[in-house]
Order: sequence, then C-alpha cells, then structure tokens
Amino acid sequence: MAMLSQSQIDEYNEVGAIVVPDVLDQAEVAELRQVTDGFVERSRRLTAHDAVYDLEDSHSPAQPRVRRIKAPHLHHPAFAALVRHPGIIAALTSLWGPNIRFDTAKLNLKSAGFGAAVEWHQDWAFYPHTNDDLAAVGVMMDDMEQANGPLMIIPGSHKGPIYDHHDNGRFCGAMDPARDGIDFSKAIALNGRAGSISIHHVRAIHGSAQNVSNKDRRLLLFQFRAADAWPLVTQPADWNGYEAMMVSGECSITPRMTAVPVRLPLPPADKQGSIYENQKGLANRYFAAAQ
Repeated sequence: MAMLSQSQIDEYNEVGAIVVPDVLDQAEVAELRQVTDGFVERSRRLTAHDAVYDLEDSHSPAQPRVRRIKAPHLHHPAFAALVRHPGIIAALTSLWGPNIRFDTAKLNLKSAGFGAAVEWHQDWAFYPHTNDDLAAVGVMMDDMEQANGPLMIIPGSHKGPIYDHHDNGRFCGAMDPARDGIDFSKAIALNGRAGSISIHHVRAIHGSAQNVSNKDRRLLLFQFRAADAWPLVTQPADWNGYEAMMVSGECSITPRMTAVPVRLPLPPADKQGSIYENQKGLANRYFAAAQ
C-alpha cells in the first residue's frame, strides 16, 4: 500500500482530516458487514448496555438497535485484523514517522432512519497526551453520504484551543454549541465510498447528525498515537500489554513534550459507558435542535 502523497499530508495538516479512498477491498468490507450483522442479531437477548454493546434508547428484542460495539477488535478477528492493516499503518507512518501505537477501537452504527447523533466534541478532551500526534481512523463499512449522518469536522479546528466539554460542573464529552462562538456551518463532511478511511486529528472539532436516510452508516473507529505520546489521565496498567499495542516501529519510554493545551475530563461524567451516555449530561444540544 502506497504511503500518503504530499498533498494528502498537507491537507491533513491544514484541515485536520482527510479521506483516503479504497484502502479496503470489497471482500474485506463484505466480511465486516456480515460479522456486524451477527453482532446486531445477537443483541436481541439484551435489555440494557453491557461490556460489548451500547444500545439505542429504542432497542428491543423485537427490533434490535445497536449504536455501538465496544472494543470490537477484542471480540472478532475480522475487526482485530484492521489494527495492523497495511494501508492504515502506511497512512499513519506518512504523518508521524515509523513508531505507532494502537490505543482502542469502537464500531459506531447508525442504522437507516434512526441512528443517533453525536454532539460536537474534540477527542483530545477525553484523553490528553504529552503531544498531539494522535488520530482516529474511520473505516467506512458503508458509503458515507450527507443524509446518513457522516462524520463532520470544523476545518482547522485542530490548531485552536481545547474547548470546555463540561456542563453543570461535570465532564459531559460535548461542547455547548452556544458557548464558544463557533460557526458550525463551516463544517465539512468526511464522505467516501465503502472501503475508504478517514483520518481526523485528535484536537479537531467533529460530530455527526442523526441518520435520516434509508441507508445504514457503520463506521469503525480505531484510535492510534505516536509511540512517544504519553497519556496524561490513564496510565498503562500492564506494561507488556502496552508494548503489545505497538503496530509499527519501536516503543519509547521518553515522552515527547510539546506545548499543547490541556483541559482534564474531570470531574467525570455522571453517565458512564460511552460517549452517547456521557453526552446526555449536555443540556443545550446542537443536533437535537436541528432535527
């Protein structure tokens, strides 16, 4: 798999996100869809969130509605294989150099007609590090189009401040759209064909609307970081496991310190389990008002 071109690298550095087409072939996409369908079918037995599933509020055994599969790489080899997918690793080494560490993953499902919105936020608010060479890679299992709630980003916002993600004194994992004077009309959608990937910077402001189309929108999100980016909030509990998360190059125990803005996600959100639950603590919602 070819590395990113200089124009792609420049776009990422300027905008804070890029879409790289056709990183996965159609056989890989078909397998991911089939495996995901199996997870959704098995969710019929659930009536509440658990360690694997985050459910839509309208979920029922008769109508299974899953909005997230947590840490999917731990639950099926088809997802686990993407952690070291050569196309993904090539793109990241183009941006940061050879030393890359995986963090975690999630599979966000926006089913046709009801998939939940995600309020505006910055990933950095959840997990600041000693430097900001971190990004989320989105693997598009379906075509991403405006109507089915694609990931949207505010261009250039990764160069700006870290905004307050608190409400009523507690972290809620979302930004009050009326508080910071941000022009959300400038947001661009990270659209692409199934099999493409998006890469968005950890400090980029992003969110996504409800799926109002008749097409599913399933997006696998993998969090990666440069090996010399060290977490400030949650320290590794198991060193051998932490080393095993290296997907390229060599581990480092010398954190690279840069002048990055930090606002800690404390006190923790009242509602735990996922960003969807965290964001229930936000009183003034953007996407709910836009429906």
